[in-house]
Amino acid sequence: MLPLPGCAPLQLGLINADFPLGPLDPDVMRAVIESPAYWAFCWGSGLALAQFLLSHPELVAGKTVVDLGSGSGVAAVAAARAGAQSVTACDTDPDARLASSMNAALNNVTVAVTATLPDHSDIVLMADVLYDRQNLPLLALAQEHADEVLVADSRVTRLPDPGYREITRIEALTLPNLGEFDEFKTAHIFHWTRHSRFVSASPRE
Repeated sequence: MLPLPGCAPLQLGLINADFPLGPLDPDVMRAVIESPAYWAFCWGSGLALAQFLLSHPELVAGKTVVDLGSGSGVAAVAAARAGAQSVTACDTDPDARLASSMNAALNNVTVAVTATLPDHSDIVLMADVLYDRQNLPLLALAQEHADEVLVADSRVTRLPDPGYREITRIEALTLPNLGEFDEFKTAHIFHWTRHSRFVSASPRE
């Protein structure tokens, strides 16, 4: 179990920090490519979004929240800890849904899991899901299913939809540490709302 920097007392069950970095057996490599265990890491943008929610619990307190592309469930767990009325972790990977459930239990919070996006929620969270440009349509999909959307990503510095405004930047590293390049150490936090009220937060490096 790993404690999360800036998110005390949250902790997650993740891959061991001494996981092998060298060449893999071809059969193992094919298995990794076919079913990557991305849910076994707490990606930097997910950690940054969790920190942001715990610092600004009013964003989710009393609201219905969906963590889209939940992976380890770090954002979902943070939302539940911050006082959300209900939290759902949505991921198409059954192993990710299991990881989200186990990490919720580890932190004594309730998080439902699903493979399909609920019809409506107050706010959708998205962290580290835009690494592939083919996932950009998720931005519009989230808008169809929620009144607000919060996006955290270290590989995207500008979103194609001008309705998403960057509200802050947070430095956070993936756990266990993957030795990321400096350009990927800063998570950009974007906010979209159906209403006129935008979240205001001072950028911090």
